[in-house]
Amino acid sequence: MRKLAAAPVFSLGFRPFFLAGAAFAALAVAIWALWLYGRLPGAQPVGGMLAWHRHEMPFGFAAAIIAGFLLTAVPNWTGRPGLKGWPLIGLVLVWLLARIVWLLPVSTAVLLLLQVPFLPLLAGVLGRDLVAARKRDNYPILLMVTLLAGCQAMTLWGIWLDDAGLQRRGALAALWLVAALMSVIGGRVIPFFIQRGLNRPASPIANPWPTRVLMVGGFFVALTFALGSHDVPRLWLAAVFLLMGVLHVFRLWRWHDRGMWGVPLLWSLYLSYVWLVVAVFAMALWHLGVMPQQSLATHSLAVGGVGGLILAMIARVSLGHTGRALVPSKAIVAGFVLVLFAGVLRVVLVPFSGLGVAMSALFWCVAFGLFLLRYTGILLGPRD
Repeated sequence: MRKLAAAPVFSLGFRPFFLAGAAFAALAVAIWALWLYGRLPGAQPVGGMLAWHRHEMPFGFAAAIIAGFLLTAVPNWTGRPGLKGWPLIGLVLVWLLARIVWLLPVSTAVLLLLQVPFLPLLAGVLGRDLVAARKRDNYPILLMVTLLAGCQAMTLWGIWLDDAGLQRRGALAALWLVAALMSVIGGRVIPFFIQRGLNRPASPIANPWPTRVLMVGGFFVALTFALGSHDVPRLWLAAVFLLMGVLHVFRLWRWHDRGMWGVPLLWSLYLSYVWLVVAVFAMALWHLGVMPQQSLATHSLAVGGVGGLILAMIARVSLGHTGRALVPSKAIVAGFVLVLFAGVLRVVLVPFSGLGVAMSALFWCVAFGLFLLRYTGILLGPRD
């Protein structure tokens, strides 16, 4: 048992959670696609497959990656030791049990209760270190994790009541909270990675107001989804999304460096952030009555934005924190391309062809499968 706790994979949070999150990303999307095309007969999980999909992508997949990233980043920010050994194993098991219990013959109450602990526990671990180190500038990130737990409670309550509308509001609020987290974290690491990766001199600190407006806007948008404000088009929400879109474009313009197009670990991050911009403008168009399907904006964010940024981030962080050279293999570069094309197929092809979801899901699963192929040994093994 001591050997298990001392294994390299449990030495820091990114190792087990990146592995678990990537594996679940491929498995969950494969299950969803097979069910959609009638290739997965049998009993459905509690609430049905749509409820499972809505819950598991933000609160299973994305939450695992967020946990791995923050359990690694917060020790760097605070100078305090990160979670490792048995405490880390325990947190991983809480996450894993919440995924497995959907397959077990338990009551609805037990199933839903087992989903609850992970995010509050994560918030507690992060909050303990941030408060002890007095890192007040990082409190908004802690707030986002706490609000994600609230969105999960809303989604679970919707499953308990068999209220599809409540489920949808909770899941979409969570998705846009993840977008807000992308905005905050991306605003810190993407320009830093570009400057460092291209050996550019550090640029002066930008005016903080655009970042603050985007952060507050992200919170506000998530709240409006939770309240059901996006059930019908509203001009004032179109204005909010247009403002956010302009600020995101300003960020992209400021970050751009022609040299990054020759560095896969940089253009993959940059293009994934572009998907966030696409999603914001798409929501503005929907509220203006120009775009007919709100789900296209949702999946621009979920597939191209969240999926792409996660794959690019975990590839880069895994190399850096295990002492490897920041040069990804050709396989993982192919994965970057595939997950970005998965977003294109999900948004562009789906309105015209029934094969759109299948092709998008296939590209997504192969992309995360390539990550597992190339990074499992790295994440399980010792630091170079």
